[in-house]
Amino acid sequence: MTITRKTSLQELTQEKVSHQLTDIVKEMQEAQREFASQLSELHDNFKLSGANLIDYLVLRSNEIREAQEYLHHVGLSSLTNSESHTQFQLSNVLNWLNPNSIKTNNASCNFEVASKLRMIHAEQLLGVNPIQERPHIMVTFSAELMQDRMLVEEMLNEGMSVARINCAHDNPEVWLNMISVLKKAIAKTGRNCKVYMDLGGPKIRIKAISAKRKNECQMLPVWEGRELILTRLKDAESDVKKRRRRGADMLIVEPSELLSMVNVGEHIFFDDGKFEAKVTRVESELVYVKIVRISTKKPYLKPEKGMNLPDSDLAIEPLTEEDKRNIPFICQHADLVGYSFVNSPGDVEMLRAEIAKYASQHKPSIILKIERLSAVQNLPALLMNGMKDEALGVMIARGDLAVEIGFERLSEIQEEILWICEAAHVPVIWATQVLETLNKTGYATRSEITDAAMGVRAECVMLNKGKYIVKTIKTLDDILTRQLGHVNKKRYIMRPLGIARSFIQRGS
Repeated sequence: MTITRKTSLQELTQEKVSHQLTDIVKEMQEAQREFASQLSELHDNFKLSGANLIDYLVLRSNEIREAQEYLHHVGLSSLTNSESHTQFQLSNVLNWLNPNSIKTNNASCNFEVASKLRMIHAEQLLGVNPIQERPHIMVTFSAELMQDRMLVEEMLNEGMSVARINCAHDNPEVWLNMISVLKKAIAKTGRNCKVYMDLGGPKIRIKAISAKRKNECQMLPVWEGRELILTRLKDAESDVKKRRRRGADMLIVEPSELLSMVNVGEHIFFDDGKFEAKVTRVESELVYVKIVRISTKKPYLKPEKGMNLPDSDLAIEPLTEEDKRNIPFICQHADLVGYSFVNSPGDVEMLRAEIAKYASQHKPSIILKIERLSAVQNLPALLMNGMKDEALGVMIARGDLAVEIGFERLSEIQEEILWICEAAHVPVIWATQVLETLNKTGYATRSEITDAAMGVRAECVMLNKGKYIVKTIKTLDDILTRQLGHVNKKRYIMRPLGIARSFIQRGS
């Protein structure tokens, strides 16, 4: 029985709500049977977690808001904190409403089991928490940082427990130096620290600029309404005269096959969304765009800046030839491998197969980086495939994701990712521009302090490199530790409040 949003609270009865919840439990049990084959393929660590994920997806496929209001009204759980043990929670509520209701499967995941699974999965992926239940702190390394081992020791002592190396920069020689310095600092401090290596993935970017004025090839001035042409390097070199007749400057983009994947009316963003353009015309190997928005005081496009195409159906493999060349090094030295641009279960299989070639015993755990709308839409399928491995993690890569889905939707989507990953008991890394201003200038903004506090609901929070990195780690550690008394994942808990205690004690 379905309860619609038009139903008033007064019209709801215990019987109606009981019927709806009974139907949902039956749906869950039917879904378990339908997905039995996929669930059987999961690693033993994740079999219960996969079943709970299916339960949660069934629950969230139903309209239950009116039923939630009724449950809250009569003083029962409104199911808002049931992510980690969905069918168990729902069945308990149902039994309160109707003791003769359908019984849940005894093997379903209860709160205690879910809490244990979450802890086990987090420890297998990230190691033992440096501070009990406080999320791990990941820090991005750089070649410059490696000149100062004492700084790395200080970072470890302040709370860093995961070191990130971005394979889009530098080379194996530099990476090995970073890891060597880290290992020496670990030995000196006695602190534990995992090594996380990010695959570079496909570089969707402005490779070069072919401007009519040579002095603008490194810094092309643009304005709203300006038309530009996107092309391949080969076409740009052979088409100078035609370009001059068109009176437009050219952006040489890569990968070159990108040009065949865009259509008129679609949007293209440059440089982390600072510039928004709209496709106005598509010709053979040429794409015309018009700048429609600029959100920076420095309106210049530069080579090597990234591009986002949220409207386009991009058929680009996330695992590049360069990534494949780097995987042997990663398998030898890394504990975790970040997978950029992942979109489908087939992508996960591709990386798993490459890792298997070089890692017979120690295999780096895969971190699925959610940075495109397609990855958000396919998240349940990505998780179901990823849970075939012993350990798995998800990174909310909020920089690219915000550009892809629209900044106004980021808050909503990051919540949905957290909910679904909690249902699967999969650890989450909260990433991109956390305490960025503090890291760069030494002074934090009020909004980024609030944003950092949100990270307590993840299992790990990532910081970028910065001049004030030690101070930033210390501040983040303090913020997260304080938040632990108030929040457990998305469940608010009631630590005694000093404000309340002092008032009551004064009154008595």
